[in-house]
Amino acid sequence: MALHQFLCGFTTVVIILLSKGCQSQECGKAPTNTRIVGGADAPPGYWPWQASLTHNNEHFCGGSLINNQWVLTAAHCVTWDANMTVHLGRHSQSGPNNNEVSREVTQIIIHQSYKFPDNDIALLELAAPVNFTDYIRPVCLASADSTFHTGTNTWITGWGDTKSNGTTFPDILQEVEVPVVGNNECQCYYGTIITKNVICVGPKAGGKGACQGDSGGPMVTKLDDSWVQGGIASFTYEGCAQPNFPSGYARVSEYEEWISNITGSNRPGFVTYTSPGVDSDLFFVCPSPIPTSESVFDGGENVIHFSHFTSLCALVLSLFVLAGDA
Repeated sequence: MALHQFLCGFTTVVIILLSKGCQSQECGKAPTNTRIVGGADAPPGYWPWQASLTHNNEHFCGGSLINNQWVLTAAHCVTWDANMTVHLGRHSQSGPNNNEVSREVTQIIIHQSYKFPDNDIALLELAAPVNFTDYIRPVCLASADSTFHTGTNTWITGWGDTKSNGTTFPDILQEVEVPVVGNNECQCYYGTIITKNVICVGPKAGGKGACQGDSGGPMVTKLDDSWVQGGIASFTYEGCAQPNFPSGYARVSEYEEWISNITGSNRPGFVTYTSPGVDSDLFFVCPSPIPTSESVFDGGENVIHFSHFTSLCALVLSLFVLAGDA
């Protein structure tokens, strides 16, 4: 993530917390937090659900802890056949990380209808449960009836490329604040790949957003004294954080039933985030015809995912992903 210093106006939101699931009262707490391209160093413990996925000790994607034994990430991060380790409580990629716990993965479950970039979501089962601390805690997940209107204030985090050049990866976890971009507007830029399963974030001026290595990481919104995850880092326009090309995230609220069915009795904490009033995106009219998926994929406009293994992954319809070069 790279951070360009500029101010953006955001819409105030009203949040309603509903007790759903056995962990709803303990999720989303970040005891040390009193408050990507374009990011700044995050203080230790500010985002205690943030996971780092590594292969051969190299970070390649992010993820989020959703209960004591499951991690949520992007499907495109885990479609390749390789051993991986999940690191929780990690702040620095070079270490030392006194609050870190690492786990192997015993099960990878990719959404049955995944076809990048649609349904870009997967679950990782850890080999053993983790104990919660101030530095390792689960995030709350947006429930099926959540709404995120245009301008909703969100935070994204990760260890992705900070210069959009595929070589500048930070040692310290990065954080950046970005607004939601409504799907009607986002379709004006990306076309028909923006479905109800996608949520877009990023300022119109560009300069803030996810990039290679940020894939699978969370997009979260403050919810009273807790945080709720509304998205999973999935894709962006080549170059990262370009003007009028927000980052695309898998919309978590579309997958409450899928996640609940897999996690079973160890259900994460689902809560409802409700934006007030009428979403201005409902009245957004594109200044030019909406591009088709074919024009986005084959017309010289490259949509990339944020995996750090971009150079090792097969390209799909000229798409790149937000994973890095491990």
